[in-house]
Amino acid sequence: MNEAIFVVNAGSSSIKFKLYRVAGRDVALVLGGALDGIGTRPRLLAKDEAGTVLVERTFTPEEIAKAPEAQHAISDWVLPHLDGFDLIGVGHRVVHGGPHYTHPEVVNDEVLRTLESFIPLAPLHQLTNLDPIRTIRERRPDLPQVACFDTAFHRSHPEICDRFALPDALYRDGVRRYGFHGLSYEYVSGALRELAPELARGRVVICHLGSGASACGLKDGASQDATMSFTALDGLPMGTRCGALDPGVVLHLIEQKGMSAAEVGHMLYHDSGLKGLSGLSSDMRELLASEAPAAALAVEYFALHVAQAVARLAVTLGGLDALVFTAGIGERSPEIRARICARLGLLGVALDDAANGANATWIDADGPGPHVLVIPTDEERMIALATLALLRPA
Repeated sequence: MNEAIFVVNAGSSSIKFKLYRVAGRDVALVLGGALDGIGTRPRLLAKDEAGTVLVERTFTPEEIAKAPEAQHAISDWVLPHLDGFDLIGVGHRVVHGGPHYTHPEVVNDEVLRTLESFIPLAPLHQLTNLDPIRTIRERRPDLPQVACFDTAFHRSHPEICDRFALPDALYRDGVRRYGFHGLSYEYVSGALRELAPELARGRVVICHLGSGASACGLKDGASQDATMSFTALDGLPMGTRCGALDPGVVLHLIEQKGMSAAEVGHMLYHDSGLKGLSGLSSDMRELLASEAPAAALAVEYFALHVAQAVARLAVTLGGLDALVFTAGIGERSPEIRARICARLGLLGVALDDAANGANATWIDADGPGPHVLVIPTDEERMIALATLALLRPA
């Protein structure tokens, strides 16, 4: 029988999944898909490694109201496709590993309890990351499950980039800049190392731009600083999250506006960012297509703040050798890349318009400035490789 690894990447309204065949120390994709629109317009779509559609099915909101029902629906569909495979484990993306976990971990009762304690630090993600783990444990308690953490990649930060200007006791108690999207950054930095080894050893800023957005500064492939910090709210403006915010605003909303902590939290996570600025949508594609002034404001705000983050990270790194775009907006929006790079001329950043418009890998113009690249991310493959390494150590 072929050994296989199943990967689950659960979000707040969707669950992505992939099945990989183990090939020595590597993995090969067998099939992948997602069940999205949980609780609103649930749809299951899966394709094989050649891109052939294997299933496309819709559900009523009542059938798939929450993540556990989505996980059961995925499992029911995937199980027949496991014939001929020996499933050796399941790998999961878990957003927050806190100060405890710097590497992937096999999930047991103690690990699960510790990860549950981090739910307040990432309420939009952590609970939905853990739901599939619980569901699979109920159905297959014998099957090893591995948690791979978005925070782990950033544990290489120097202390000066890990701290807030708060009393030392809080830092020792875990109030620090954790950073997120680490699985994406780890994959993209590895892909850059294969593509251009010398460049990967230099000063690189990667912009992970999607519904969730952040940027990370790396030296020799190691994270030095990132825009997200204690929670996934900080840093860049996102689809529905505010990004960097004066903490005095939170105090004002609670003390002067009479909002509860829960109300403020809901607003910052669900009603802010591009959605809050535009009053129209959290989807960058819809904003770019709109003629509404508020949509234009949201787009320009996003581009400005990404450019500012790149410049800040370049200061941390002592310069900039390469700028890399990844994730949904970063990979597929030439206009957003152009707007960001147009603001970075002071760093020597210049684009080749034709290459950028074609979503080419190398999109910088000829000249002495930093290289600019587009590298698709693959968090699920990163999870599969980490799971294999833990379950089948060399």
